[in-house]
Amino acid sequence: MIAMVQQTTVPNLLTISRILLVPVVVGLFFLDSPLGNWLAAFIFIVACITDYLDGYFARTLKQTSNLGIFLDPMADKLLVAATILMLVGMNRIESIHLIAAVIILCRELLVSGLREYLAEVRVTVPVSQLAKWKTSIQMTALSILIIGNIPALPLPLHEIGLGGLWIAAVLTLITGFDYLRASFRHI
Repeated sequence: MIAMVQQTTVPNLLTISRILLVPVVVGLFFLDSPLGNWLAAFIFIVACITDYLDGYFARTLKQTSNLGIFLDPMADKLLVAATILMLVGMNRIESIHLIAAVIILCRELLVSGLREYLAEVRVTVPVSQLAKWKTSIQMTALSILIIGNIPALPLPLHEIGLGGLWIAAVLTLITGFDYLRASFRHI
């Protein structure tokens, strides 16, 4: 407990808040109304912003910790996985588009396992710029899919969100392969 209190930094508090927002996003899906969609999207976006901010503060304030190194990727994966599962459960991602969702989920599990292994051998693999773009596109696509189509808006938001999901899935394959290749010399 003392170690956790000692490691309570701004980035860690943001990461913990992101983890705490995951059940809120999931719960809001059950409102199954336009208001529920907007609220879920808003909370999801707030959680995504905490992801950016905790990285920013960790770098600028030089506040990295073992707790943050462990929790940050876990928080990201919990948020993405829970949101994708809810979108599938609510039939907002279905049919052929499930392939994109499965690609994203599988890569997240693979990278988590690799990071865990590499941490044991004291090796870190930095996040690439392409992986950051992948995350941005993925979070944008998921936000759009949470909102769904807006009747007064002539844009096909659902289709745009699915297109973004596919772009994220392709980038997921590329960045996952890059991560695997960088890890091989340490395995």
